[in-house]
Amino acid sequence: MRARDIPNLLCVLRIVMTVPVGWAIIEGRYPLAMGLFFIAGVTDGLDGFLAKRFSWQSRLGGLLDPAADKLLLATAFVTLWMAGHVPGWLLAAVVIRDLVIVTGAGLYHWRVQRLDAEPSTASKLNSFLQLLYILSTLSLLVFGLPPSGPIAVLGWLVLLTTTYSGIDYVVRWAARARAADA
Repeated sequence: MRARDIPNLLCVLRIVMTVPVGWAIIEGRYPLAMGLFFIAGVTDGLDGFLAKRFSWQSRLGGLLDPAADKLLLATAFVTLWMAGHVPGWLLAAVVIRDLVIVTGAGLYHWRVQRLDAEPSTASKLNSFLQLLYILSTLSLLVFGLPPSGPIAVLGWLVLLTTTYSGIDYVVRWAARARAADA
């Protein structure tokens, strides 16, 4: 293993962690779920820092990182919904947006040209808010804080940024596809 592979290995670790995170949530082991989810969040920040700081970016990392993020967040949203802690409308918005993005990226790569993942500012904000929502929900289940009111407001912010960033991706990548065909 080379040092430059560490960011990719951290992404793979995050992907593997989705199983125990989902299991812990379904089993009602919220302290464990929160700890694992927090560790996964730290690995996300660490892999990005290492890749940028030491110029260890790679095409594989550019694909693994967003895939790991989406898989971990989707797993947390689905299992928290199954446990009755995430409203269905919020789960639907998050899952539909991710399906649209993944499907669109696949079609773009297959029909137009090679895709290099470029998360938008809106998408980064959305990912941060989704992460904060999951951690806040788990914190409420573990510690009784924060109160459910601020978590509900955060849920609406997640819905807003999910919708905006999903539409933004469709508009931007459709324009790129049209420009590539011209």
